Amino acid sequence: MAAEERPLTEADRKQDVAAVDLGSNSFHMMVARADGSDLQVIDRLRESVRLAAGLDEKKNLSPEVRSRALECLHRFGERLRDIPAQRVRAVGTSTMRRMKNPTDFIAAAERALGHSIEVIAGVEEARLVYQGVTHGLGNGKAKRLVVDIGGGSSELIIGEGDEPKLMESIAVGCVVHTAKYFSDGVIDRRSFNRARVAAEVELEFLERRYRRAGWDVAIGSSGTVRGVWRVLMGEKLADHEEITPEGLNKLVDIVIERGHVSKMDFPDLREDRRPVFVGGLAVLCGVFDGLQIERMQTSDRALREGLIYDLLGRLSDRDIREQTVEQLAKRYGADLQHAAAVERSALRCLEQVGSEWELDKKNSTMLLGWAAKLHEIGLVIAHSGYHKHGYYMISHADLQGFSQTEQKLLAALVRLHRGKFNKNVIEDLPSNWREGVMFLAIILRLAVLLHRSRIEDLKPRVELKAGKRSLELEFPKTFMEKHPLTAADLEREAEYLQSIDFKLRYG
Repeated sequence: MAAEERPLTEADRKQDVAAVDLGSNSFHMMVARADGSDLQVIDRLRESVRLAAGLDEKKNLSPEVRSRALECLHRFGERLRDIPAQRVRAVGTSTMRRMKNPTDFIAAAERALGHSIEVIAGVEEARLVYQGVTHGLGNGKAKRLVVDIGGGSSELIIGEGDEPKLMESIAVGCVVHTAKYFSDGVIDRRSFNRARVAAEVELEFLERRYRRAGWDVAIGSSGTVRGVWRVLMGEKLADHEEITPEGLNKLVDIVIERGHVSKMDFPDLREDRRPVFVGGLAVLCGVFDGLQIERMQTSDRALREGLIYDLLGRLSDRDIREQTVEQLAKRYGADLQHAAAVERSALRCLEQVGSEWELDKKNSTMLLGWAAKLHEIGLVIAHSGYHKHGYYMISHADLQGFSQTEQKLLAALVRLHRGKFNKNVIEDLPSNWREGVMFLAIILRLAVLLHRSRIEDLKPRVELKAGKRSLELEFPKTFMEKHPLTAADLEREAEYLQSIDFKLRYG
């Protein structure tokens, strides 16, 4: 039997990685294996779910679309069943960001898929798209404009080599634009021009910056751009396999002449993409107009490939989140030596109590470490209430690599690391994280308290014994006598923690 025909072993399957993209138009799943610097794609699945079309005026998801989405994820889940959880990354994008109350849907979706789902911010989506499209194109100095038009949003990125420099996400996409401007199915010159101009207007805030930055090559990715490109090729309107303004305008004339969404039956266009084709075309025309693009190549790579590369980086200790935290700490002048001392003590405490409190070791270690590094960044604004300033800064920053949930958890830990224990911060978190974050916050509070003196090379020796909602600290015999400030702080801390029905004992 030839080598490439060798049946997959259990060891092979454990090396698989998978990405699931819960887009506003389609759900995608890709299973791949690292092959040197590139990917060997093992399997792909794609289903048209039209999640964005299921949102009503109040941003609630219709039962019909909810059912369709969960059935799709059940099928995806069957394929992913044997892949370890740490090797799967599933993300929700524009529509899941817009849902009024996504918690129930996400919980049901996670049960169907069998893996956790992250909702990512638009800028993070843009970063992942750029990473997916440009990986393997070389690390030269060529400037690239990448445009990804999805169902509910469009991402526009300018980068140099494999490094994104400008990243934006705008709230226009093929599904929402079709629903807004062609809801009755009729396509005429007036309605198309309105849709085209509306897309360009959404770009006004970035046009000057992007045109000033410039680019050497423009690349369009994902289904909308590729769908337009295929139709252009089929209608003999594309030269050298590139999209041009001339080709787009000729295609617009053909679309208007056909006059109705139901007549978008171009032979080279997938049937499931026909109902939203006109909206996507209008958005692409608006992007060409606003940025004055002369020609655009296309790529079949997009968000899911970016997710895979990002996941492989995490698995090999090249986690972009670590770099993001370090850059944030330096930008706001955090005392790095003090933060490192707090981090060491916090992680030593976690080792002693993590199993008793049933804390996931990997996630807890990461979150606690990041929070220790960033707990004082609010000092750049003011000392008074600096933990509140830090909470706001982290909550509203564009943190590369972080999902919205991870960002929320990190902000909560920074907010809770000192002062009265604000229960509202905990209650605002996803229910499955509330207790865990409470315990991590208690650990961080103690680590900060023990290092309040800011003595260099201080390594406080303390033994911890955890109960269900209690913690006992045992110090060396003379510790309290030599550290009266710490003793006073512990007394006040015990009072603070009583407000959450938690007992702190020390001696």
